[in-house]
Amino acid sequence: MATTPQSDQQPPTQGGPSAGVPSAEQVMSALAGVQDPEIHRPITELGMVKNIEIGPGGAVRVEVWLTVSGCPLRETITSNVQAAVGQLAGVTQVRVDLDVMSEEQRRELQGKLRGGTPEREIPFASPTSLTKVYAVASGKGGVGKSSVTVNLAVAMAAAGRKVGLLDADIYGHSVPRMLGVTARPTQVEQMIMPPEAHGVRTISAGMLKPEGNAPLPYRGPILHRLLEQFLADVYWGDLDVLLLDLPPGTGDVAISAGHLIPGAELIVVTTPQMAAAEVAERAGSLANQLHQRVVGVIENMAYLSCPHCDERIEVFGSGGGQAVAQALTRVTGATVPLLGEVPIDLGLREASDNGIPLVLSRPEGPAARELTRIAKDLVGRSRSLVGRQLGLTPV
Repeated sequence: MATTPQSDQQPPTQGGPSAGVPSAEQVMSALAGVQDPEIHRPITELGMVKNIEIGPGGAVRVEVWLTVSGCPLRETITSNVQAAVGQLAGVTQVRVDLDVMSEEQRRELQGKLRGGTPEREIPFASPTSLTKVYAVASGKGGVGKSSVTVNLAVAMAAAGRKVGLLDADIYGHSVPRMLGVTARPTQVEQMIMPPEAHGVRTISAGMLKPEGNAPLPYRGPILHRLLEQFLADVYWGDLDVLLLDLPPGTGDVAISAGHLIPGAELIVVTTPQMAAAEVAERAGSLANQLHQRVVGVIENMAYLSCPHCDERIEVFGSGGGQAVAQALTRVTGATVPLLGEVPIDLGLREASDNGIPLVLSRPEGPAARELTRIAKDLVGRSRSLVGRQLGLTPV
């Protein structure tokens, strides 16, 4: 599409079009139904409509401000504007010209998105936040924590929830591949617009690397700042649920997450064998030290369904998940339930490699059904403020 850069923003043309063609107000009303695909708010509300011109023959020209010059979704915006305006009676042609916001406009947009709050404030740390934050942890690697987290997130989004997924496993990040995300985040001033896949907004250190599979040689203080940036500078929007895929163990990131989002609740993923259960117990015990609630335990790779007789084959033994739940109940003094037992599914590897999570690629399978059930139980929990400290001081 042609680009017509202009330095000053102008109001939509209010001229009187000829009979049978829409007015500028009608075009603007149609544009109110077009959302920015990254911010998920109407372009009219975000001040992205620069100008509207209506020709005598029903030819409409709409100028749109892009947030950045390299906007990866410029074609999506163009086609959505053409579709919305093209439905109006009397419109014979829709031309969309794109321009780029100035630094001042981007600062104004950033302030509008932040709702006037100070920069680098973590919205999920506010006592009044209604977003449920679940930090998914494991004692060791190789238990399928990331695949469980990704499938829970996608199942929640499929159920109509607004979901975010933060890949906090900085060194072993795998969420982008599992979700099939190849796009890089878009930066607007000091705000980062996260890519979205399967209805889930996500951010990962893997999206920031200059090279495809280069290592990230970050140490403790840098890890803390990166996690803080992901929480404060990413524009998550009004989420129902935010999932954090923590790295295995009880290291820097798990401790930082507990301090940065004190209201986060922990989900512990383990496998049936007792060796994995023992280290998973340590990961859950950290939540007790950080005064976090442990929501429950998920036992992954719990069994294999025999393809011939449907008998449960306990490849890795049994009882690990229940043992962790009972141990954490003793440690925390509160009931920690076993949320579910996810069986081995041979299609999980293929689904992860293809970027289409199991709950979408094989929803009828036993593992997908169990993950969907667990996700339904988690999102069914109220976003109530009951029991939270609101920081109010009596007068």
